[in-house]
Amino acid sequence: MVNKIIKTEREYDDACERIYSLIHSSEKQIDPESKVGAELEILSLLVERYEHDNFKIEDPTPIEAILFRMEQMNLKQIDIAPLFGGKTRVSEVLNGKRPLTLKMITLLHRYLGIPLESLIAKNAEIKLEDDKRDQLLKVKNIRDFLKTSKTAVF
Repeated sequence: MVNKIIKTEREYDDACERIYSLIHSSEKQIDPESKVGAELEILSLLVERYEHDNFKIEDPTPIEAILFRMEQMNLKQIDIAPLFGGKTRVSEVLNGKRPLTLKMITLLHRYLGIPLESLIAKNAEIKLEDDKRDQLLKVKNIRDFLKTSKTAVF
């Protein structure tokens, strides 16, 4: 049983191989309270820590987040055009020629469920303070909000 922190890629590879062999060695479900279950749990935690420390995953850009959600939901540009204000705007935004507006961000967040943080991340033009983010998330009717908001576009 392994009981030390994984520090090298070789140790990482060995741990992954051991996890694989433990999972595939038993035809029935592994009991978490058994010796094998305990070893599997420890190895999994050690591998997870090593991956967290050594394989950084960058946050997606707003465009990557939109494209990912479109793929997940099997949507085409024409399907999301109403959220952008038309087919041309969708194309301009997805090609990086036009920034997202407050209205677009709100609609994408609300109707496609894209996290607000993903829509404003890595976008130098969009900077929201915490109070504005909270205000944006509480919007019930986008038209009323845009009428009362002085800054509708970032």
